[in-house]
Amino acid sequence: MTSREIRQAFLDFFKSKGHQIVPSAPVVVKNDPTLMFTNAGMNQFKDLFLGEAAIKYPRVADTQRCLRVSGKHNDLEEVGIDTYHHTLFEMLGNWSFGDYFKKEAIEWAWELLTEVFKLDKDRLYVTIFEGDASEGLQRDLEAFDLWKALIAEDRILLGNKKDNFWEMGDTGPCGPCSEIHYDMRSDEERAKVPGQELVNADDPQVIEIWNLVFMQFNRLKDKSLKSLPAKHVDTGMGFERLVRCIQGKTSNYDTDVFQPLIQYIATKSGIVYGTDEKTDIAMRVLSDHIRAVSFAIADGQLPSNNKAGYVIRRILRRAVRYAYTFLNFKSPFIHELVPVLAEQFKGVFDELYSQQDFVEKVVLEEEVSFLRTLTTGIQRFENYVVDQKSIDGNFAFELFDTYGFPIDLTDLLAREQGLTVDMLGFEQALLAQKERSRAATAIDTSDWVLVSENQDTEFVGYDALSSQTEIVKYRKVSAKGKEQFQLVLSVTPFYAEGGGQVGDTGYIRSLETSEKIEIVDTKKENGLIIHFVNQLPSVLTGDFEAVVDISKRKDSEANHSATHLLHAALKQVLGDHVNQKGSLVSPDVLRFDISHFAKMSYEEIKQVEDIVNAKIREDIPLKEERNVPYQKAIESGVTALFGEKYGDHVRVITFDDHYSKELCGGTHVRATGQIGFFKIVSESAVAAGVRRIEAITGTKAQQVIREYFELVDNMKGMLNNPKDFVSALSKVIDENGALRKEIERNIVEKSLKMREELESKFERIGDINFLSMVVDLPNADAVKTLAYALKGAVDRLFLVLGADFDGKPSLTVMISDDLAKEKNLNAGNIVRELAKEIQGGGGGQPFFATAGGKDSAGLPKAIERAREFVK
Repeated sequence: MTSREIRQAFLDFFKSKGHQIVPSAPVVVKNDPTLMFTNAGMNQFKDLFLGEAAIKYPRVADTQRCLRVSGKHNDLEEVGIDTYHHTLFEMLGNWSFGDYFKKEAIEWAWELLTEVFKLDKDRLYVTIFEGDASEGLQRDLEAFDLWKALIAEDRILLGNKKDNFWEMGDTGPCGPCSEIHYDMRSDEERAKVPGQELVNADDPQVIEIWNLVFMQFNRLKDKSLKSLPAKHVDTGMGFERLVRCIQGKTSNYDTDVFQPLIQYIATKSGIVYGTDEKTDIAMRVLSDHIRAVSFAIADGQLPSNNKAGYVIRRILRRAVRYAYTFLNFKSPFIHELVPVLAEQFKGVFDELYSQQDFVEKVVLEEEVSFLRTLTTGIQRFENYVVDQKSIDGNFAFELFDTYGFPIDLTDLLAREQGLTVDMLGFEQALLAQKERSRAATAIDTSDWVLVSENQDTEFVGYDALSSQTEIVKYRKVSAKGKEQFQLVLSVTPFYAEGGGQVGDTGYIRSLETSEKIEIVDTKKENGLIIHFVNQLPSVLTGDFEAVVDISKRKDSEANHSATHLLHAALKQVLGDHVNQKGSLVSPDVLRFDISHFAKMSYEEIKQVEDIVNAKIREDIPLKEERNVPYQKAIESGVTALFGEKYGDHVRVITFDDHYSKELCGGTHVRATGQIGFFKIVSESAVAAGVRRIEAITGTKAQQVIREYFELVDNMKGMLNNPKDFVSALSKVIDENGALRKEIERNIVEKSLKMREELESKFERIGDINFLSMVVDLPNADAVKTLAYALKGAVDRLFLVLGADFDGKPSLTVMISDDLAKEKNLNAGNIVRELAKEIQGGGGGQPFFATAGGKDSAGLPKAIERAREFVK
């Protein structure tokens, strides 16, 4: 079977068992602060397991693209080295939400593997949870009995809590699991060592392919376990590993999942795959990493220098390093793999196929940028190793952190020079960075405290800005030393941050005590609307009034509707290739990122503004459609955003059927006229192939326009209100330039005249001509001119000049080149030491250096100390 056939057979099998087949969620996670990337098939169903969303389908199956390169699940350094770890992988899964449990999950897994996929029963092993006395958890005898009816008892192995008790996180749903392993070894090897001894022993040929998780408990903050009201099944099967087993390969990379990419790399490099371990690893790294990078970009995560974007950049740079070092690709190449990958997943994950050109260009620009950095890093390494006996761990970490060098590349370069790397020092520096990062983002969340028996919540914010409500539950949250509380309300008009729009603020007021508590933010977490407050109400029970800050909401609505008008206008002016790549909608400003590879011209910006403002003046009424079937909405020509996870039913926002029609969950004006006025204030590059537009509307636009008029009026007044303001201003600028040049000439003349005066003041100390004094010059350039003039006139010179520029002390050290070498003098070191007297610092070259400071009173002491270095 081909990989495509295997994937389809899995989905068809579970469809026949009454499962709803759902699409993969984007690999980039939104609305979950605990995750950057989807790392398991269950992520998109987390709110169902937590009981925070209604269950539409009790049985679900899918194939989910997952990324494991950060946090607890970090496989990056193993990728390419072994045969079965990947950054991006597909996880085939079937779920039961309070429907079937262990019996069906186990029996269907066995049926699919042995009867549909025809895997050899004699190569299969299963594990069950052995129990844990410390937590009062019993051995999973139910799973044992079910397996015993299907497989020999000696193939049912006991697993400890680490391997066979699955937990979502530190808190949340959890339960025992049953893993299925497959032995890929030859018959001869299997005869020598029983497979039972190699299960969960990291043997590359005895691998786990499927994990059946039986969610029975909820882990509380105090680490205790509480039985869930409903039992669930969550299974995950590694697609790449399954294909390997069915196709009888010894490596995931030998299957048709990876071979199209690997053979393309082999052809382009002129190196045959399978002939050399180092080049084989490099080809595996490239074929794996391009998958992770491409799908992340297609799902909306661009490479950057922080958070998820930094992870994607690291993956891509690791691929570039392997291509550069082992496959001799000295110019960009990896972007060429994008079309190969897009064609391979056409009809499976069309997000990549639809954005192939964009993804390819982003990867290309990242390659070009890093190849320059890589060359710089190698030069940095070569300069460092001169006269070194080993590579310091901190320097190795600098190469890793600043230049993107993996430690194995630094080690390779070191061995070529006959040097070793301080691996312990590197690991300590790396660990320190991780601890800093963890401390900066650590969030401590307590368990939810239930207040009301009514656990239902309802959002009414599309139609109302206030409502009567009650507090359903609350919890305490601590981050960066700040303590807040989160509330869940039974009915809320507060819009939770999403779709680029910031969350509402406002207040809740107790109808019993009249106490008012400010809502400082509103976010959505796993489908639950959470209200942030800095303090809890003194009385939590009873009815409350929830009131949104109307002014901020209205301004946000104006900006959000303007982004829809802007999006449509950009497509008209720039072309249909323009797609939204990110947005921020706040009361003050809108920020809109688009896929476009050229700077917008003034005429293009003006044209876009004119179109949007024309639509505002038309006062087009909002057409809002709720609960529209997703497929029906798509067929109607609506604009959907890549990287968004849409449900079966969506909300459609339309401003003129022939102009703007988008899927959107945000809040909007009732007619475009309420936007008032639209003005683009900046257009810039934000990433490779992505332009950022910032704009203002309504009240903010009115304020800025007024400020600009006031500014121009003031400037006109300063020029005595000329008729032709621009000409008058140009004349002043020209005159100012001429005067500045005249001043500069005077300063140079003063410096040169001072040189003649100072030549006679040098003191001969041994064979050195020494001068140290404070001079009266207006700026650093004048002092520099004087120093160089004296250097040209006086041999074996040692010069220290102090100056005071409007209360800012400065020091300059100049030493003749021959003197600096002969006496082993370094102007940079000297000026740093002297700068301590003026509470400053500086540096420079061995023959010339400068320093600035804060304390002018220290200049005389610094000038006097200069003599020490000559003596």
